[in-house]
Amino acid sequence: MSDLEEILINKKVCKSVWFMRQAGRYLPEFREIRSQNKDFIQLCLNSDLSSEITLQPIKRFNLDSAIIFSDILMVPYALGQKVEFIKDHGPKLEEFKIENFLNNNKNKFSQKLQPVYKAIKNTREKLEKEKSLIAFIGAPWTLLIYMLGSKIGKNQVDYEILKKKEFEVNLILDNLHDYLCLHIENQIAAGANVVQIFDSWAGLITPENLQDYCYIPNLKLVDFCKNKKIPVICFPKGISENYKEFNNLVKPNGLNLDYDINPIWAKENLKNVVLQGGLSPNALLSSEKEIFKRAEKYLDTFKKSPYVFNLGHGLLPETDPVKVEKLIKFYREY
Repeated sequence: MSDLEEILINKKVCKSVWFMRQAGRYLPEFREIRSQNKDFIQLCLNSDLSSEITLQPIKRFNLDSAIIFSDILMVPYALGQKVEFIKDHGPKLEEFKIENFLNNNKNKFSQKLQPVYKAIKNTREKLEKEKSLIAFIGAPWTLLIYMLGSKIGKNQVDYEILKKKEFEVNLILDNLHDYLCLHIENQIAAGANVVQIFDSWAGLITPENLQDYCYIPNLKLVDFCKNKKIPVICFPKGISENYKEFNNLVKPNGLNLDYDINPIWAKENLKNVVLQGGLSPNALLSSEKEIFKRAEKYLDTFKKSPYVFNLGHGLLPETDPVKVEKLIKFYREY
């Protein structure tokens, strides 16, 4: 059993560190591969390169866990919706058609994502046994927002679209749950041993809709993982002090804090769960002294608690890898 599994299952206090987006644009070795592979989806479907990218930060920093290089939007892609990543803009999905979405089956879905599972298998074979290999999915709400294109600007959702298509929305959420469970199972079968659920747009849900769009969909996925004895970490980014209600209802093994959550509040209010992360990725853009000072706040707060050192979101492209290395060293010597 890896350190991360041990912490998540048995809530033991021991050292473990990894970073969201640790395999990515801040690493020169990744940028070199990316410059020769312009289509991001096809890069995720290149089993050899995906595995190589996953292992890059492990080779460089000797982190305790690897997270497979992939994307939450591989699920809409596998369900027949074209996904493009446009430079300086982000992902763009073709117009959603419910008839295409419903015209799927589990065999076809698994076949389209076979290269992802092969990349996990390849990575597991090369990864040291004591290190965890983390699989991940996007939560149903977050995927729904991308699939329907219902996000307005940076911080708002067009609820009129959701109200007009309420039956369709519920149908999509139900079907997504089934395919996400399949994707989890396939990733675990391939060699992953922990799952993280990214609800990146949970913070855009109005308070009266949190139960239907955030708590219940995440709870169903967590229950599925627990029934399969798969350690699961949730990341309902942006829901502020609703983290407490989320934790009490959903009861994941691990809960990733976003950078807006006060760690002292988290320690006092989030019980019976392993906490992870919280440090702002922007901290790594400051001086070494400031980085260590901000990291120390989390380490002091969670010194006697089961805690996984991570960030409150993914590493930023402009991050200096040298500072990442020094932060890891600081953590391990703490």
